[in-house]
Amino acid sequence: MDVRELGIEGAFEFTPPVFKDRRGLFASPYQGEVFAEHLGKPLFQVEQVSHNLSSRGVLRGIHFTATPPGMAKYVYCPYGRLQDYLIDLRVGSPTFGQWVTTQLGADTCRALYIPVGVGHAFLSLTDDSMAVYVMSQGYVPENEFAMNPLDPAIGLSFPADVELIQSDRDLAAPSLAEAQERGMLPDYALCRELDAKL
Repeated sequence: MDVRELGIEGAFEFTPPVFKDRRGLFASPYQGEVFAEHLGKPLFQVEQVSHNLSSRGVLRGIHFTATPPGMAKYVYCPYGRLQDYLIDLRVGSPTFGQWVTTQLGADTCRALYIPVGVGHAFLSLTDDSMAVYVMSQGYVPENEFAMNPLDPAIGLSFPADVELIQSDRDLAAPSLAEAQERGMLPDYALCRELDAKL
């Protein structure tokens, strides 16, 4: 398995070998031994696994969880193709406000570990793209926040040939500066402490 540390502390990309034949393919997007070797701990206790399907052009996020309790995620795309974005929302982090992007898809079976306090968004590049989320906490609506993915202060880049489709919630979400003013953003030191305890 190829493992790459991303430009946001604590975020990792895992790309497994993909075995293809005339029947299709087989891959293991999560391998406990490899994960523990690179992060120095096993994956968190899984509290919820969810997935969604998105049409081409659907932009979901930027989403993040109130901290505490905070939430870590392991995300992959078993069908279709996603342009995935991780945004460091941890106030006090050396990479606060910065983002990284990678493509997830059924052909690579690549997965991402998203640590506590890092925001997540993705753009579906094909119809019926599926995102699978393995999560350290169950979904609690009042703990879930959104931030405007089109905020020029963040500066996410999207393919010019894709017409964006967003939920009403994401369209009305605050900018990075507004979220910080409202006290929505997590503290870097607390995020690291919570992530280490998972």
